[in-house]
Amino acid sequence: MGNVPITVAKGDGIGPEIMDATLHILKEAGARIEIEEIEIGEKVYLAGNTAGIAPESWESIRRTKVFLKAPITTPQGGGYKSLNVTVRKALGLFANVRPCVSYHPFIKTKHPGMDVVIVRENEEDTYAGIEHRQTNMVEQCLKLITRPGCEKIIRYAFEYAVRNNRKKVTAFIKDNIMKQTDGLFHKLFDEIAKEYPSIQADHWIVDIGAAKLADTPENFDVVVMPNLYGDILSDVAAQIAGSVGLAGSANIGEHIAMFEAIHGSAPRRAGQNLANPSGLFLAAVMMLVHINQPDVAELCHNAWLKTIEDGIHTYDIYEEGVSKQKVGTKEFAQAVVERLGQKPEVLKPVQYKSAEELDQMPRKPLYSVPEPEKKELMGVDVFVHWWNGKFYGSAEEFGKKIEQLNGDGLKLQMISNRGTKVYPDGLPDTFCVDHWRCRFISTDGNPITHQQVINLLTRFQQAGFDFIKTENLYYFNGKPGFSLGQGQ
Repeated sequence: MGNVPITVAKGDGIGPEIMDATLHILKEAGARIEIEEIEIGEKVYLAGNTAGIAPESWESIRRTKVFLKAPITTPQGGGYKSLNVTVRKALGLFANVRPCVSYHPFIKTKHPGMDVVIVRENEEDTYAGIEHRQTNMVEQCLKLITRPGCEKIIRYAFEYAVRNNRKKVTAFIKDNIMKQTDGLFHKLFDEIAKEYPSIQADHWIVDIGAAKLADTPENFDVVVMPNLYGDILSDVAAQIAGSVGLAGSANIGEHIAMFEAIHGSAPRRAGQNLANPSGLFLAAVMMLVHINQPDVAELCHNAWLKTIEDGIHTYDIYEEGVSKQKVGTKEFAQAVVERLGQKPEVLKPVQYKSAEELDQMPRKPLYSVPEPEKKELMGVDVFVHWWNGKFYGSAEEFGKKIEQLNGDGLKLQMISNRGTKVYPDGLPDTFCVDHWRCRFISTDGNPITHQQVINLLTRFQQAGFDFIKTENLYYFNGKPGFSLGQGQ
């Protein structure tokens, strides 16, 4: 079997040190890889490339289809976008997989039996990064959730459970509040769960689910979440398992995969031979499994577990009375190399399936394309920048002005401020800012036209109102595709 080409970026801060340590272990273990190194991160940003990655680097990643990446530093301020998010979204790396395992009694943890895998959606949600300043007081971030995006990540979580002998998949959502976006995620989770009868399935509202995860993680197995919740709770889960510094992650797409530690570049620790390479190393182990080298992955991972078990620890996990020797980055890597071929005696040894074994397990399509639904335009939300200098009691004045714009088959149904209905029949105690949503609906219950919306906006303009955004209100197969206002 020939070597597999992989793209490697050593990154910034502690990145070069932990990457060298990781590659040293992989080389000594006989990993069958051919390395193509690229430059990304702070140097590329500061050279004038606001993406943090050059075109030729994209070419390498797209050709090898495997990217092992050390942490990078994104300069603060300016127009710099997160390269991590850019790579995930540009290459379609829809699944972020983060195992969170405790290594009791050798690494301090509140949860000795913890073994949870967080599967985080990686491409959409608020991480679309679509933001606008709309008024003097209001900034907006759009949360985009798609049917294919939900299907892909939910099905990936169930397929992961099947292929890795997991027993349960849990969804965390907030659809008691975000009934359209998180509601879609929940609906599809319930539908897809029925296709995997051998896997238990349940769901939690994310706030109480997070509390349960922090308190009794042994009740969870695989947890699947939209992007923002997954980003936050995967760090929480890694930390309560033992340390964020020990957590690696895989970013899986339909064609390309990226593997990285979940921690940052820690520039204050750079160049001191202090950093723990374990997060990046365990990500590299996941990479070895991905490229069908389970033999090398097992060899490396078990040697690492034996090193941890033997008390050979870097400063971040060193504890008097438990650890036996405090070592630097290079020395830790060498300790792992010296234990290649050994297995832990207290911690559970790992065993990985080969691609041939996995191929014998049927895999369902990641997503489907639904039949188009009947879509009818029934109204429009017009967002307006208006301010009379008062935070309280201004809704009645504004509402009476807006009602004068009724006509041409459209009438004002309600006005909300920051999502809460304030007109008609609002409460004078509601705090209002300079950002108003005016909901107009069809007067006769029949669909309206785009021209009627344009005519309404013309009336807004003629009345001197600054409309800043519109959202069309559609029915799909006779059901509203929009939420009510709070209190409506």
